[in-house]
Amino acid sequence: MPRPRLTEDEMQVLKRLRSGGAMTALMEECDEAGISPSSVKHFWYKSKRISLFSKAENLSLDELFEPVLADLRKYSPKFKAFKRKKIKDAHCLILDPSDIHVGKLAVEEETGSNYNVKEAVACVDRGIDDLLRMSQGWEIDQVYMVIGNDCLHIDSQRPVTTAGTPQDMDGLWWQSFIQCKDLMVRAIERLLPYANVTVIHCPSNHDYVAGWMLAQTLKAYFRKSKNVTFDISVNHRKYVRYGLNMLAFSHGDGAKLADTPLLMAQEEPEMWAASKHRTIYLHHLHHRNVTRWQSAKDYVGCSAEHIRSPSGTDSWHHKKGYVGVPRCVEAFIHHNSDGQVARLTHHIKNG
Repeated sequence: MPRPRLTEDEMQVLKRLRSGGAMTALMEECDEAGISPSSVKHFWYKSKRISLFSKAENLSLDELFEPVLADLRKYSPKFKAFKRKKIKDAHCLILDPSDIHVGKLAVEEETGSNYNVKEAVACVDRGIDDLLRMSQGWEIDQVYMVIGNDCLHIDSQRPVTTAGTPQDMDGLWWQSFIQCKDLMVRAIERLLPYANVTVIHCPSNHDYVAGWMLAQTLKAYFRKSKNVTFDISVNHRKYVRYGLNMLAFSHGDGAKLADTPLLMAQEEPEMWAASKHRTIYLHHLHHRNVTRWQSAKDYVGCSAEHIRSPSGTDSWHHKKGYVGVPRCVEAFIHHNSDGQVARLTHHIKNG
């Protein structure tokens, strides 16, 4: 049986859909229903003249949100350009406020600590100030600001994660987004006088879409700064080379820990070969864990570190007994040729 051909009217409708009409309608429907756009695999589009069944696999986040980002770029401020002096004994600072969960709600009467949007932002603000104070003993020529990693608690109009897991939520989703955006803007602006900043985004399980949008918002905001660069793709593992250091970053909810060294060597073989010190910074678990692999003949292998979180214990985690883990904001110092030389920790008291 020959394949039916579209009429001229149907072709015109398809052209309008391809130009973005269906995507706009899809986003509006997802927003009203509290559904993450990334979870939509296919959808029906119906008009007065035509009914279409569309697969959504080829939709990218860039295509969906580019109109919003274009508007943001129009209003990005101008920034002072910093001229840097060459440093002989150079170090990099890795600032990694992990698993902040802005929007998480915890009540002291139930869990032993209060945690809400205001507390989350205040904890990280104080932590960053303290870590910058601690880092002043080293000459810094590069800062890596790690974002993502469940910086937002939910990923929908409803209080649920990307996968739909219900959460205890303080306030509305857009309030958390704005507060988290302002927090990250302040952090990057505070770092600029010290050294050039590279912002690295790690996609995560609580806020896969919202976290990506936050990263894109920050990139649009700082687009006129000559001292800030961004590595914010949806790639789950990010790599940078600093001198003889190979630095990797991932949320830590995907690949098995035991596979990490081989993945690093497979995905970035030239960087692996050129480096002497290799470290991957992982998140997700909210507690500290250090693992080291040593290859044969004393060749330097790889270290993996899980980073602690500043967030409080919510009802579900308290019920399951996940308590007693120190709340922290952490940073790391790497020497250009000697590798990691310091782990800086700002401790947060419950209350």
